[in-house]
Formats: sequence, structure tokens, C-alpha cells
Amino acid sequence: MAEKQTRPMKIKVPRRISQTVLNSLKGGVVPRIGLPYIAVGRKNEIAALLHDVDIITEGGASFRFIVGRYGAGKSFLIQTIRNYVMERGFIVADADLSPERRLQGTRGQGLATYRELIGNLSTKTKPEGGALTLVLDRWIGSVQAQAMQETGLTPGDPGLSEAVDRRIYEVTMAVSELVHGYEFARLLSLYYHAYLEGDDGTKGKVVRWFRAEYTLKREAKEELGVSVIITDDDWYDYLKIFAVFFRHAGYAGMMLMIDELVNLYKIPNSITRQYNYEKLLTMYNDTLQGKARYLGIIMGATPQAVEDKRRGVYSYEALRSRLAEGKFSRPGARDLLSPVIRLEPLTPEEMLVLCEKLAEMHAGLYEYERSIGAEELAGFIQIEYGRIGADQNITPREVIRDFIELLDLMLQNPEMKAADLLQSEEFSYAKSEAVSDRAAEEFAEFTL
Repeated sequence: MAEKQTRPMKIKVPRRISQTVLNSLKGGVVPRIGLPYIAVGRKNEIAALLHDVDIITEGGASFRFIVGRYGAGKSFLIQTIRNYVMERGFIVADADLSPERRLQGTRGQGLATYRELIGNLSTKTKPEGGALTLVLDRWIGSVQAQAMQETGLTPGDPGLSEAVDRRIYEVTMAVSELVHGYEFARLLSLYYHAYLEGDDGTKGKVVRWFRAEYTLKREAKEELGVSVIITDDDWYDYLKIFAVFFRHAGYAGMMLMIDELVNLYKIPNSITRQYNYEKLLTMYNDTLQGKARYLGIIMGATPQAVEDKRRGVYSYEALRSRLAEGKFSRPGARDLLSPVIRLEPLTPEEMLVLCEKLAEMHAGLYEYERSIGAEELAGFIQIEYGRIGADQNITPREVIRDFIELLDLMLQNPEMKAADLLQSEEFSYAKSEAVSDRAAEEFAEFTL
């Protein structure tokens, strides 16, 4: 008797997640949720980044550039790591650079980046950001719980208050040893006592200081008794302090994720660009020389933004000499332990697997029996990758958007068949135009 063949059980994706994933991908952006359902490829890159995570949890630091063309999957990879490290107990802060947000600027652009990072502070229980107050309160609550467990005392007992004070003092002393750490420690202590007294006004002022919302030293001195504020020059130093504090507060470490580094490349003034690259060098050196602890930094950039020797990261010789590839790396055999991870294009086979996942997700969301089969999927991938110049210019973003549009059209027009749409002249013309447009766009960026 022939053995019965069984298909692997399909994973049912919640409709809320399916809706978010499909809408995000069709709009050309990376969804914040649902990534494990569509993760394909990048196994080696993820493994390399997760090795960094282990080092950070042991008190080390790391710095990585994720380099790839627009739509090649930089943001997807960064978001995947973001979700993973939050599951591992990390605090994550992410921001996209822009003309208003840089690493350094004459009009507070560096401070704007800091504010964005602190505003987007996320944990496993608060993944959408805005977790600073939650983390501070959780820290005090955990210290009180540990003190009660060790002493056997109950709330209201004077001895418990002394035990908690000692533990708080240990944390503030560890922080105060760092650059700018003394004022930071004073503010932590101030927040703790305001917490005990139910003084929400003082708590709010301390949080406001941590968010760099004080613009005058005089105002901070009058309201909090500290004569310093976070500025455009020293905001990164405070992120290093936060990383150490978060570790003492019970988290595994802190991961900074800064995307769209191309906005530094686009700065028209060469001196301003050099100041930003100098800040970048400081951050890079700190992590590799052991001056930062429990801190990981991941930055996303296009190849031109890094490798252009006229205005890219490589225009700053100190960075170029540290980041340039050696003589042995080549496409298909990249050194993923180097500071720069260059994303290779997803293979047609990997894209086929991804489209299969999206087809299942689409059918589950709109509750229909999937009609597009393996043969049509293979035909779609063959056409996408068969275009002239596709091997150099096509990106996962373009393929995914095309495929979701195909699924949407078939859903709304049941009489349409996938084979008919794929063989239509309109599809062929549109794809050839898209490939040539991508090449022109990248050429224009390179010749800025």
C-alpha cells in the first residue's frame, strides 16, 4: 500500500497582521509587525548581526553598516533585527535621518535625531515607542521588589526604604562614573524620590530633561537644580549613559538603529558633511575601542552614500581606511564579520518562496481559495527576472509590489487569469520602464 503523502501544515496568519503586512509592502514600506511570516533569505546576514547581540549582552558594543540599493531589503533586515532583540530583552531606539535630522548640525539637527531616538524608545511590552517613563517606573518597581525579597520587609517599613535607597545609589554611582554621568545620576535620584512622593510634576520635568526638551541651562537649573542640558554636541554621550543605565534597570542592552544615512551624503555643504562624518567616526571608534558598553549601533545606507569618495562616507579618509573592503571579498563571498554588510540581491528562488507566502496571506485575508498556482508563480518570477538589466536593477520591493497588485487585480476581477495578465503587453512595457527608471534614478544620485 502506497504511503500517504502529507503537505506541511500552513501557518494561519491573523487577519490584522495580514492587512498590515500587505498594505505596507504594497506602499513600499516595511511593516513593523508580521515579519516572521514573510522572512526569506538573509540567513547569513542575520546570523552575523545576532552574534553582535551576544557580545552586547556581555558588556561589549558593536557598530554595523547595512548597505544596499533602494528597495534591496535594508529596512526589512533592520526591522527583523529590531523585533528579535526586543524579544531578547533589549531596548531599541530607531530613527531615520533627514534634512532636519543629522548627526551634527548648526541648527540643532543632531539634537533632533536624539529626540527622535528617545521618542521611539521601544521595549517588548511597548514596541510602538514612547517607553522612557515606563522603563523608569519599571526600574524603581523592580528595585523595590528585589529589596523586599532580600530583606523580607514589607511596604511601609523604614528599613525597606533604606534598602531601596542603597540599591538606587549603586545604580546612580555606576552611571556617574561616565562622561556627563554625574548630572544624569542626580536626575535619576530626583526621579526616584518624586516617584516615592507621588510628585508627578517633578517626574515630568526629569523626563523632559532626558528628552532634551530644555533649551536653556538657566531653566534646567531653576526647575531641577542641574546646570547642564543635552546639546547638539554631546547627545551621543547621553545615549551611552542610557545604555549602561538600561542594563542596570534589568534590560539586556540598547540597540540604536539609524536608517537613511543617504541624507548625510546629500548635504550640499562639504564642511557640514565632514562634521557629520567626524561624529560618525566618534561613534564607530567608541564601540570598537570599548568606550561604549551594552550598546549596538546599526546604520542603513545605499552603496553610493558609503562608497562615493567625493561626498560619501569614504570621502572622510579616516572612515574609508576603516570600512573599505579587503582584497578577498567579492559578490557571493562577502565578509559578514566586517563593519559593513553589503546586501546581495535575493535569488529568484528566494523571491519565489516569498511570493508563495504572500499569496497564502492574501487568500487568508480576503477569504478565498487561492487560484494562482506554482506554475503561474514560477512564470511571474521568470518574467520579472528576465528583463534586460534586471540582474543589476531589480529589487525585492519592485517584485513584491507587482505581485501584490497582481493578486489584488485577480481578486477584484475573478474572470482574469494570472497567465493572461503576465503575458499582456502592458505588463511587459511597465516592467521595462521600471527597470530603466531605477537605473536612471541611481545614476542621478551618484552624479549629485
